[in-house]
Amino acid sequence: MKRTKEDPEEFYSRFKIELEKSQSWPGPYLFKFILKTDSSHLVTLQSFFKDKKAKWKHKSSSKKKFVSISVHVNMESPDEVIALYLKANKLEGVISL
Repeated sequence: MKRTKEDPEEFYSRFKIELEKSQSWPGPYLFKFILKTDSSHLVTLQSFFKDKKAKWKHKSSSKKKFVSISVHVNMESPDEVIALYLKANKLEGVISL
């Protein structure tokens, strides 16, 4: 979920349509984020998934400055996926893919 200069409302509207077409809901979803290794936002990201049985995978960049986070989790709907991306996008320095 890259941030773009396009209207966020339009972007998420199209994204929701694609999510509805691409799979059945509820169902599994893979979130990906990139953040600085020393970022305090990792704890915040983890809190977004605290009520879910999320599987986390961390991978450090070659120079150990950044970490890639993959979160495998069952989501109820495209709206729930989008709500989590919107929360993550408010965290400075967190890149949603």
